[in-house]
Amino acid sequence: MILMTNHCESTASSTSKKYMRGQLLLADGTLSQTVSMERVLLPDEEWKKRLPEESYTITRKGGTERSFTGALYKNSKTGIYSCLSCRLALFTSDSKFNSGSGWPSYFQPIVPSHIQELKDHSHGMTRTEVRCARCEAHLGHVFEDGPAPTGLRYCINSASMQFIESKAKLSLIPPLEVAIFAAGCFWGVEEAFRRQKGVVGTSVGYIGGKTQKPTYEQVCSHTTGHAEAVYVVFDAQKVSYEKLLERFFTIHDPTSLNKQGNDVGTSYRSAIYTTNNEQMEQAKQAILKIDNSKKFKNKVVTELVSAPTFWQAEDYHQHYLVKNPNGYCHIDFKKLKD
Repeated sequence: MILMTNHCESTASSTSKKYMRGQLLLADGTLSQTVSMERVLLPDEEWKKRLPEESYTITRKGGTERSFTGALYKNSKTGIYSCLSCRLALFTSDSKFNSGSGWPSYFQPIVPSHIQELKDHSHGMTRTEVRCARCEAHLGHVFEDGPAPTGLRYCINSASMQFIESKAKLSLIPPLEVAIFAAGCFWGVEEAFRRQKGVVGTSVGYIGGKTQKPTYEQVCSHTTGHAEAVYVVFDAQKVSYEKLLERFFTIHDPTSLNKQGNDVGTSYRSAIYTTNNEQMEQAKQAILKIDNSKKFKNKVVTELVSAPTFWQAEDYHQHYLVKNPNGYCHIDFKKLKD
């Protein structure tokens, strides 16, 4: 038996924007940095094809599973609870508690912006419904009778979530990985990778310098040692790291030292910041291949190092060319192919 609630209230707050900022669950069981990602808004028939019947009824029709029956109600393992529909991380095991209600309960979400709250007036009462902010899946309700430190109880249906045990091999979700590139002004570099099929999230920021939490003004002074860079989350089943390297070497001149387009200075250097040994080897081979091909008159000067701390840039830089289509860009997008 599945109880039904009102799932038809206005969704203008979430559908008015095609993109959102949030953190994605990576293949190693950790969370990505905050990235700009596309919302997953699909026709009802498509959700019906993708989801198990019970999960479809709950997440798309506002149903509720019977108390004490959910597969995750008694789960006490360490890990992350993500949205079954779109894989957005929702809660951690650290925030789970036994509320005695019969449903998995949490005192706070993993990232507040991952949860959307709406008023629910069904069944002759007023409650606060919670949905996934990325795909609008109905999750459950939140009540103000939870434990410290928040005093909240997020009462969630098991069938709307997927549990990923810490450090487990993530075989049931897209194998999301991270790549980091610097190739001049990060506005255009982010847009170039955003357009690549298989890329699911991007963020611009600063990397490779000595200053902690640098600002744009500090980086532009070319005294911090940071490069403007793009943090890319990609689905390894849809696009390979090798393909991303091809795009990287297409969008800029890797033989130009500290200069791309009209931008000059160390913050605009060409650089690849690898996140594992496999990426390092692939990047070395890509550079060697380009040098041997004689495609460029000069040798590649791209810096190649293991990724140090990536510092997020200010909000107004994120998805800059999506928000400002006519903004400055040094990249010729006509050269790009998916």
